Amino acid sequence: MCYTMCYNILCLNFVSKIDLNRTANSPDGTYGVTGYRVNPQTLLQFFLFPSPSSSSSSHRITNKESEEMDPIMPIVALSVILGAIIAFLFFNTYFRNRQSELRSLADPNINPKPPSSHSKPSHPPPSKKTHSKSHSHSDKDQTKRHHPLDLNTLKGHGDAVNGLCFSPDGQNLATACADGIIRIFKLEDASSKSFKFMRINLPAGGHPMAVAFSGDTSSIVVASHTLSGSSLYMYGEEKPKASENNTQTKLPLPEIKWEHHKVHDRRAIITLFGAKASYGSADGSTIIASCSEGTDIMLWHGRTGKNLGHVDTNQLKNNMAAISPNGRFIAAAAFTADVKVWEIVYAKDGSAKEVANVMQLKGHKSAVTWLCFSPNSEQIITASKDGSMRIWNINVRYHLSEDPKTLKVFPIPLHDSAGTTLHYDRLSISPDGKILAATHGSTLQWLCVETGKVLDTADKAHDGDITCISWAPKSIPMGKEQVLVLATASTDKKVKLWASPSLS
Repeated sequence: MCYTMCYNILCLNFVSKIDLNRTANSPDGTYGVTGYRVNPQTLLQFFLFPSPSSSSSSHRITNKESEEMDPIMPIVALSVILGAIIAFLFFNTYFRNRQSELRSLADPNINPKPPSSHSKPSHPPPSKKTHSKSHSHSDKDQTKRHHPLDLNTLKGHGDAVNGLCFSPDGQNLATACADGIIRIFKLEDASSKSFKFMRINLPAGGHPMAVAFSGDTSSIVVASHTLSGSSLYMYGEEKPKASENNTQTKLPLPEIKWEHHKVHDRRAIITLFGAKASYGSADGSTIIASCSEGTDIMLWHGRTGKNLGHVDTNQLKNNMAAISPNGRFIAAAAFTADVKVWEIVYAKDGSAKEVANVMQLKGHKSAVTWLCFSPNSEQIITASKDGSMRIWNINVRYHLSEDPKTLKVFPIPLHDSAGTTLHYDRLSISPDGKILAATHGSTLQWLCVETGKVLDTADKAHDGDITCISWAPKSIPMGKEQVLVLATASTDKKVKLWASPSLS
């Protein structure tokens, strides 16, 4: 390319001195040059055969023509030199910039800081496995801890974490991430620096919205949303298969046991709760309640995927719905100030027979944003945009027209910089029923259920809004201790574990 460029410069400089119009008195076909004539063969001889010692007489330049071209040669030589210099400078700059770009791509830290003498040697990355991965908690995260109740951070998610759920034994934590992956972390120690986890890839195009365990730790139900609507998948583990040549068994991998597509009239599923049916004649099966962003709520048998019924809140838009821990009641928080409660009626054989609307909780003056059942399934705690929380007693003889009673009313102890009372986005009660966790945006608070007093506050628990919170149903080991743990998920791609505050 460089030679072609110099050649073009040479031609342009030489031809610029020549008048390419035929002279009127040049019958031999030569072209006029200021003060002399140049034969076309001379031009060809000049460019292709610059040596004057050519053996062909037809291409030899005459003495007269040589004398006439002598004044042009310095100009041509100067043009060639200038062209070469310009080309050299251009390509020198180009290749320097290119080498700089390649160096920056190969090493993002072009000017790394020299390692200090006290710096720790870097640890090799954990080995990858097909069935599980290891998650590390770096020392850098420990220095970032800004709250004494912050126990650990589960990172490694590729996008916002939309939902989470503990297994019934509290030893596993499942997360639903917008990157299309379900991760099930093994929580052997809440303070561990490394957590093993299993990953489940949803079918292409699916975005996990919520997750719930279906009975034991080996079965999990996932709510997914695509352009064509919402889907439910139940993943279960295959039984370990023994190899013929090896007595060791392979670790089981999850597979889809049942699935439903285009549920809830293709509306997105916003909450997914599961509970073991232990009330009355229930057979102990896990009941899953899925709530859409519309007005409908659907019930599913956790193991078989059978649709057990559905209800309609008729309240314009649902905020969420939950099922009581004993599988008896379903309650929904929606656009209005009233909370509707349904009862699941079980047949003598233990199967779900019907779902009946049995009561309404009336008392709030504005929309109820969230609710949760007490561990004994006899009370409901609600939070409203009217700036208050209420504790309701639902253990009433509704069949005798006995209304649920308001036990306590607390003002929400959270305000903005102007002093305006804020509302809670999410609630979760501890397994002992004594501590209520509540969130607004990225703020996390712990409240005493008995008094409504704030036990502790994390003003910026996450770098983004908190999307889901849940208490572990049982205490989790932390070193030599057993602690109650709260898990929070956020749009900042992280899941955090928190210790419960002291009630004193």
